[in-house]
Amino acid sequence: MAEFDVVGLGEALVEFNQTRPGQPEYRQGFGGDTSNAVIAAARQGARCAYLTRVGDDAFGQQLLDLWKAEGVDTCGVQRDADAHTGVYFVQHGPDGHAFSYLRRDSAAARMRPGHLAAGLVERARFLHVSGISLGISDSACDTVFAAIARARAAGVQVSLDSNLRLGLWPLDRARAILREALRHADLFLPSMGDLRHFTGHEDPGRTLDWIREAGAPGAVVLKLGKDGAMLDEGGQRTAVASQRVQAVDATGAGDCFAGNLLARRCDGDAWIDAVRYANAAAALSTLGYGAVDPLPHPGQVRQLLQQG
Repeated sequence: MAEFDVVGLGEALVEFNQTRPGQPEYRQGFGGDTSNAVIAAARQGARCAYLTRVGDDAFGQQLLDLWKAEGVDTCGVQRDADAHTGVYFVQHGPDGHAFSYLRRDSAAARMRPGHLAAGLVERARFLHVSGISLGISDSACDTVFAAIARARAAGVQVSLDSNLRLGLWPLDRARAILREALRHADLFLPSMGDLRHFTGHEDPGRTLDWIREAGAPGAVVLKLGKDGAMLDEGGQRTAVASQRVQAVDATGAGDCFAGNLLARRCDGDAWIDAVRYANAAAALSTLGYGAVDPLPHPGQVRQLLQQG
């Protein structure tokens, strides 16, 4: 039996989220897509651990304190005395939220395959990685593929969130690397906003066809934002409607979706039930500011599902 349900690998950052549009007022929180996902899963009762590097600085310590408070195992977190912990800012406007990053040469970007904690990947049911994990640096990309290889050899399932950030790498490189990574994913979690850069359109059915033609072997859940999600189990596709809420900040909604989906799968839910649950959790995560603070607990999610 696996020691952990979900082990995430990637970059964690300290977040400064604008609380009043147009005003220089920011609330400090935490972010980083795979970190958000494992915290979301942990809040649902999953046994989680995280693999990364943080700076030997105050922000790095705050992240370690956060994971401890959330029940996320940190045996795979290393501190780098020669690099800083990444930081990002979120601003809000009429076109949604905009991100600004201070992550170049961060401790996480300096990850290498040799930094993988011995045996941690092999002790999980799911390894969760993302396009950001792959894109922050060449060495981090190598580290992700090394972790995927270890997961596959040990029979650990691989979860991949597309999370395309074109500020990190050229489109052609992103397309090539994500296409290679999705070939090894038991669960692929793309968003329509990401995949339109690869396909040139925003048709869910055609997008899922592209993903299958690219070699995705496992379950695919195409995230459609306010329009919900589309589940593709290989032979059957099912649309799942979103939960309508008065959103104020969608910063970590996709990560919340991923973490809740993984938690429910580990608890035995069928794919369709896990997707419906994750949809509701993601909707709730948009009701507050920041990527981590609004992540819901089980009672909140079940209440929303009962209302819907």
